[in-house]
Amino acid sequence: MTAELLAELTAQEERLRFRRFDNDTAIDLGVHLLAAARAASLPVTISVRRGQQRLFHAALPGTSADNDAWLDRKSRVVDRYGHSSFHVGTSFRSRGKTFEADSRLDQDLYAAHGGVFPVIVEDVGMVGTVGVSGLPQAEDHAFVVRTLEEFLGS
Repeated sequence: MTAELLAELTAQEERLRFRRFDNDTAIDLGVHLLAAARAASLPVTISVRRGQQRLFHAALPGTSADNDAWLDRKSRVVDRYGHSSFHVGTSFRSRGKTFEADSRLDQDLYAAHGGVFPVIVEDVGMVGTVGVSGLPQAEDHAFVVRTLEEFLGS
């Protein structure tokens, strides 16, 4: 099952790519995520970044500063590995390891839990991250993927 999940996560990253990504795109994406989270009454914090610059940030009721810290930790994993935070954690588990024990990274700075996805531009590569924090990790990841599918399809 882990190998199948890893293949699915890889396919998502190959499929969910932007033609271009600038400040306006980031804000539009953030607003789209915010509207979807509000419509579902989800207690999430949302972050859209290009490089190290946070271009969109919103925290809905039911969240706290802890969610900001989770987003930062998950975003560092995506920046370092070039894959979604859920993909990285799943990859470690598929090899019978854990990110926490085997990555040799400071757990106060890095978290391979679902919810942050790479912003990949066609013919360019990864330029940033989009993510949420506030739900169980698989739900954080699924919400981001579902919302990216809607946004990129429009």
